[in-house]
Amino acid sequence: MNIKKYSKYNEESVLACLKEGDISAFEQIYQLNWSILYSYAYNILRNKMICEEIVQETFLSLWNKREDLSITNSLKAYLLSAVKFQVLNYIRSEGVKRKYAASYILFERSLYDNSNEENMHLVDLEDLIESEVSKLSDKCQQVYRLSRNEHQSIKNIADLLNISHKTVENHLTKALKQLRSTLSGFFL
Repeated sequence: MNIKKYSKYNEESVLACLKEGDISAFEQIYQLNWSILYSYAYNILRNKMICEEIVQETFLSLWNKREDLSITNSLKAYLLSAVKFQVLNYIRSEGVKRKYAASYILFERSLYDNSNEENMHLVDLEDLIESEVSKLSDKCQQVYRLSRNEHQSIKNIADLLNISHKTVENHLTKALKQLRSTLSGFFL
């Protein structure tokens, strides 16, 4: 059978010709359905290149399976179902790719050891703190070091230095205020 003798599209005849390998029947199916299939895919995915690939894959599959083709409804419904299936597969595979990429990024970050860099920042911070503490009065330095380095309570510091509770608090407040002022730039 030759499709060219049909001036009007007759689906049964076109399918019969397609099953026999008639390229003109395939071309007619392609021309009649390409834009509908592309529009359907594009309305879901909004990606021109991916949609074109999906439609091309659908037609390639139609051609490759032409001899065993069993269409119960219309050819258009069959092709739309095939495109829908391809679109869903694409969406599923993209979801898997995104999950894999996110997992891989987390895995890669866990492998990255930046402890040397962190140690350098810590040493810089300790040096800066020591430099600022050394600018304080002797008594203020002593109170700060007993509180922060030796973890002494305000009461113990007051007893050790033989000064009042309030004086210890004042020295700590002064030291911490000075450090906050200086260190604010370090953390920015």
